[in-house]
Amino acid sequence: MLTQSDSLSPMTPRLISAAATTLLLAASLPAQTPKSPHLTLPEYAQSSPDGTTVAWALKQPEGSTLHLTTLADPDPAKERLIAPNGATNCSNTAPVWSPDGNTLAFTSTCTSKQEKPGQPELFLWSRATGEVKQLTHVTGSIDQAAWSPDGKSIAFLFVENATRKASPLAAEDPAVGVIAEDNIEIQGVYGIDVTTGKGSWLIPATPDMHVYEFAYSPNGSEFAFIGAPAPGENNWWIAKLYIMQALRGGDHPIDGFCHKDSRFICSIGPHLILDPTTTPTALHGLQIAVPRWSPDGKRIAFIGGLMSDQGFTGGDVWAINADGKSPPFDVTPNIDGTPTFEAWLDDHKIGMVEYRRGHILLPDYNVDAQTYVPNSAGDLGEIALGSEPIHNAMSFTEFGQFAFIKSSFTQGPEVWAGDLAALKQISHINDAFKPTQKTESIEWVNEGFHVQGWLTYPANYDPKKKYPLVVSVHGGPSGNADPAMESDRSVNWPEHGYFLFQPNPRGSFGQGEKFVQANRKDFGYGDLRDILAGMDAIEAKFPIDKNREGLEGWSYGGYMTMFAVTQTHRFRAATAGAGIANWLSYYGENAIDQWMTPFFGATVYDDPSVYAKSSPITFIKQAKTPLLLIVGERDGECPAPQSFEMWHALHALGVKTQLVVYPNEGHHFIDPAHLADRNTRELKWFDENMPKSRE
Repeated sequence: MLTQSDSLSPMTPRLISAAATTLLLAASLPAQTPKSPHLTLPEYAQSSPDGTTVAWALKQPEGSTLHLTTLADPDPAKERLIAPNGATNCSNTAPVWSPDGNTLAFTSTCTSKQEKPGQPELFLWSRATGEVKQLTHVTGSIDQAAWSPDGKSIAFLFVENATRKASPLAAEDPAVGVIAEDNIEIQGVYGIDVTTGKGSWLIPATPDMHVYEFAYSPNGSEFAFIGAPAPGENNWWIAKLYIMQALRGGDHPIDGFCHKDSRFICSIGPHLILDPTTTPTALHGLQIAVPRWSPDGKRIAFIGGLMSDQGFTGGDVWAINADGKSPPFDVTPNIDGTPTFEAWLDDHKIGMVEYRRGHILLPDYNVDAQTYVPNSAGDLGEIALGSEPIHNAMSFTEFGQFAFIKSSFTQGPEVWAGDLAALKQISHINDAFKPTQKTESIEWVNEGFHVQGWLTYPANYDPKKKYPLVVSVHGGPSGNADPAMESDRSVNWPEHGYFLFQPNPRGSFGQGEKFVQANRKDFGYGDLRDILAGMDAIEAKFPIDKNREGLEGWSYGGYMTMFAVTQTHRFRAATAGAGIANWLSYYGENAIDQWMTPFFGATVYDDPSVYAKSSPITFIKQAKTPLLLIVGERDGECPAPQSFEMWHALHALGVKTQLVVYPNEGHHFIDPAHLADRNTRELKWFDENMPKSRE
């Protein structure tokens, strides 16, 4: 299937010479941790309704700080810090402005002594008085707070008595007790009256309904929300769109969700509007996210497409009548890029954030005609947007003022705000980080697909010399390598003398939904051919040492690494982080099996052959590349047994390999010491297994 001279036929095994194998469990190394910029990360940039002030948070090792910056004079020395009683030993983040702009809600761990230490609560800051007061006294997780349109109440996603974040990216609880029944975190929507501080469930968290996202209708009389049965981390891929009516306390809701003395909005319902598993449209079997009401309350827009991770949204923009009596329709058919976030501009027009071959665009679409509004696609350039909690979200006002977190290969993440024609850099926390390595967009054509990726030059690049190459495959597969400055979460390969190639092969965002869906039932084949063709393209143009090419990736990128080494001997060394060795066994081991059916077309029990076809273990006797395997002990998304299975096979076959399991880590590593150790190991592995040629 592959065109390279050293590629292997999938059914032609080769004998492998013996090599040393070692199993280590998170031991430290004496080698020096590679240097990379320790970027400070701003988040949650929110413009006030009048466009005069930007609220934003700054992640700090000791806890986030909440900042207010005046757009007219964004001098960092004049920023205002918001914290209860000026506390500095706690975290303040996730600001949300009230509709009138007079009050700022935010979450804080600077709570009274009656709360559990570290428990986030909602606080209110008054613009008029500067006073900060605690609003909630709950126990559990708080996320995506939203003001009601009348400004009298605040709703938020809530997991009562949460022990962990209800996400497959977080470290799983130990697998003890009644599996799939005990220790399940279920998320609903809770509401608080801002005057009395009294609260109650608006959409109760029940085994039948885990809520992922919600939105108030324009008049506050209804909620649109996306939900599915528990466990929530598994069932987002089959979530449906609902509407739930909202009543005031005293209106006697039929389901008894509200206390009789409550004054805030409470709910009855819900009413199913869209089921992607049964719709006759092209949305059938796909995923939905980011529900947004039209200003007149008659329609709901959302992002619909093939998505592999909750929170990493991409697809087309769809719309449906709020009565649910007609099928949804695609507002952006055949769009060249990937819309990731949308907002209604008026009853007939939607603006969106579109990722297209490395660029962030802001096009508008006519909803009724499903056509692009000419001359509306402002191009913000080759940048990445950092946002919480919704992918590529932007804050904007009716006056056309925007606020967002922007980063690029040449600038660390900073807060930007203002009119699009005159954006201002609001923060300057990462100005000191100026990379010396050049990065450029690389585009090539393979098998009829136009493919894009990023190539970063080695430090102190000399075109007369030859350099090794590391290919880094992103996760997903529905995702993309974006133009963001390297952080300390991964090795800065160019700093150590490597070319770094980050391809966006078929299955990636940024080149239309057809491109995203091009690797369905074909994992590891077409996308690997795209990557190898991209390598051919850069080898023809740049001084690459073909004897020193390595491969690495995390999650789906870890799987691609495992699979690639069974298909080609082109790579001299590889590292697979949180990878997948055997799709058949993986189906029964992971905590999120629902994501697999849209990609494979059937469950593993109905069509095991399609899973075996793309499993590295099927072709394991063809592997001979030295492979480092890294995984978190409590990873529920790509469980550690998958890495054990790959390690065991390579070890038995005499292929050089090493497995490192990091204690208490989930799919996303948290411990800085583990991150540093991981980086050191990866760099050492490549240096040892791709030694410099004697000159």
